[in-house]
Amino acid sequence: MQDSILTGDRPTGALHLGHFIGSLKQRVALQEQYPQTVLIADMQALTDNGTDLKKASQNIVEVMADYLAVGIDPTKTTICQQSALPALAELTMFYANLVSVSRLERNPTVKAEIASKQFGDSIPAGFLTYPISQAADITAFKATLVPVGDDQLPMLEQTNEIVRKVNRLANKQILVECKPLLSNISRLPSVDGKNKMSKSLGNTIMLGSDEDSIRKAVKSMYTDPNHLRVADPGQVEGNVVFTYLDAFYPDQSYVNELKEHYKAGGLGDTKIKGILEECLQELIRPIREERQKLIADPQYLISVLKAGTEKARKVTDEVAVAVKNMYGLML
Repeated sequence: MQDSILTGDRPTGALHLGHFIGSLKQRVALQEQYPQTVLIADMQALTDNGTDLKKASQNIVEVMADYLAVGIDPTKTTICQQSALPALAELTMFYANLVSVSRLERNPTVKAEIASKQFGDSIPAGFLTYPISQAADITAFKATLVPVGDDQLPMLEQTNEIVRKVNRLANKQILVECKPLLSNISRLPSVDGKNKMSKSLGNTIMLGSDEDSIRKAVKSMYTDPNHLRVADPGQVEGNVVFTYLDAFYPDQSYVNELKEHYKAGGLGDTKIKGILEECLQELIRPIREERQKLIADPQYLISVLKAGTEKARKVTDEVAVAVKNMYGLML
């Protein structure tokens, strides 16, 4: 059986450089090696935005434009919409009866997310059951490889627990287990080096950013607060400019030279920010130009998404039927 990949994003906003280096660039490469599905997880976007009726819907076209602009090819990668695939909701409900509330509450990823969201005593039930929904997505697409960071490993562990329980009940294999496809790329910090990347906080660089926005973002980047004069030795660790150079500059030997020069003294923040800005302008320019063409034709983007969703429906329905048959519900 050939490995296949499932990955995706919650459409809570247009995508930024953190998404590009953390997942989008990898997806462009992986589509040349594996069958790949990218899921726009709009239902999961509602788990902590349930009262914001347009939060997910208004960003679907934005995310589609980002996908195609960076090089995700819909002839190689199936791009689909979660809420338009009824089998995913059905499987979520079936699996929910196989998982206890206490097991969900013990999931380290869920615990960490709940703490960061500061729900208090008002945790949405949909948010608590997020791992079950994710298990439904992964199994419905028969995905064997799921690109994740270390923090998401407990989610895949819970998915495989559900897979084993379903297969035990069916007394045969109807679902397949998945493995993580771990990235060796560290999470990209925000430009201020403090808060999590957020468009609303203005501390990130969007894939559609214009030249002036990129320039302002780089100028505002956190460096070494003790590097007061050019001649002073500077610190590279925790210096956001060098973190971005590590992530995006094509010649890493040159970046290493810059680091040694900065640590020894004699290299100013203005100089390294100028190098980074030139690098990011060159990276984002073709993405921005392609994105502008795409976003000007939203009906084309919607048609690509609908075609991918229709293709995906055949796969997901097949898995849902198998689970229903296990319960004897296909009368």
